[in-house]
Amino acid sequence: MVGIADLRNNFKKWKREHQSQIEDLQYSLYLWRRSPLSMVGAIIVLGLIMTAIFAPYIAPHDPIEQNLEKRLDSPSLEHPFGVDQLGRDIFSRVIYGTRITLVIAMIITAIGGSIGTFLGVVAGFLGGKVDEVLMRMTDMFLAFPSLILALAFAAALGPSLNNMIIAISIANWPIYSRLARGQALSAKREDYIEAAKAIGASKWRITFLHILPVCISPIIVQLTLHMGTVILTAAGLGFIGLGAQPPTPEWGVMISDGRPYIMNQWWASAFPGLAIMIVVLGFNLLGDGIRDILDPRLRR
Repeated sequence: MVGIADLRNNFKKWKREHQSQIEDLQYSLYLWRRSPLSMVGAIIVLGLIMTAIFAPYIAPHDPIEQNLEKRLDSPSLEHPFGVDQLGRDIFSRVIYGTRITLVIAMIITAIGGSIGTFLGVVAGFLGGKVDEVLMRMTDMFLAFPSLILALAFAAALGPSLNNMIIAISIANWPIYSRLARGQALSAKREDYIEAAKAIGASKWRITFLHILPVCISPIIVQLTLHMGTVILTAAGLGFIGLGAQPPTPEWGVMISDGRPYIMNQWWASAFPGLAIMIVVLGFNLLGDGIRDILDPRLRR
């Protein structure tokens, strides 16, 4: 049976072996605390995640339950955000909308980031005709604004939540591809890459074990900063009817449903719009904080 003394000795040994990583983590936390706005962004994003997880316990009403007798009632203690045109509680719909927003943002950034990073790293390291073909294809996508491109793909695929995710993912991958290519071009000239070639490492081994890890930090920063744009694009497509479909409690759809009543029953659109603003602001502040922490010039 392992005693307390043995556990203490093992912990001290592990601490000595990982001293540099521990100091690096401590300094990262120090840089994080130095930026109040970054902490605000982290709190907002953490609040979004917790709200999405515990939505059934936070929301006081069923988000799709209709009560036409209370149609367009103003905010009250029973309905803090008021009631929409079908008698549904807006507060409950906003709470459940965090789940959809978070899922959309995570799936789109995962798909677009993975495709863009893979193609960018391959193009930057292999070079030649592979680089030329992939980058010309990237330029073709970048020639159009991402919102317009996503709108075109969504219209072609048809209005649905899944098709919207596919459309935005296709429109956003070139951003990560360009960034990953630049990092790969910079890393391929390093001495350790030449050493890996000298000992006979294959191109794919060098690409995924040596080049790809170098691209992770800037890609993470870009993913976080671009999360707000993804949420705005998804809300925009939902607003014009090419995203999530009613009665799904998606924020863009809710703003569109409340548009005819904006002059007198402003709460039908105002509170979903406020939720979008807060979440986008949170992701932007969080991305700035991560960029500062991962910036090697600041760490020096």
